[in-house]
Amino acid sequence: MDDVVNRLSRELAEAMAAAVADDPRVEACHERAKASGYDMKVSLEAVIGFANRAREQALAKVGVAVEQAAPAPKEIAMNSNDRRFLRSLRIAADEAGQPAD
Repeated sequence: MDDVVNRLSRELAEAMAAAVADDPRVEACHERAKASGYDMKVSLEAVIGFANRAREQALAKVGVAVEQAAPAPKEIAMNSNDRRFLRSLRIAADEAGQPAD
């Protein structure tokens, strides 16, 4: 990632941590845990995505769809060993229309 994206991600993470830390409900939970004899650590995970709008606009100008549909799932061929394994896990394999091995 470039420096701008890294900086923005870091700033957002710091802002989120500060918002959570300053929330009186979080502090109240922390105090209750402490009073009960526990140390509490809060860890949050966030997924942050960035899209380059200039690239998306350039693609749109030449008629390329930015959002592409997911490819259709591929047909999976199963043999008797596959079906036996699935049955051992108590997973019902759709055997209708499957050729016998």
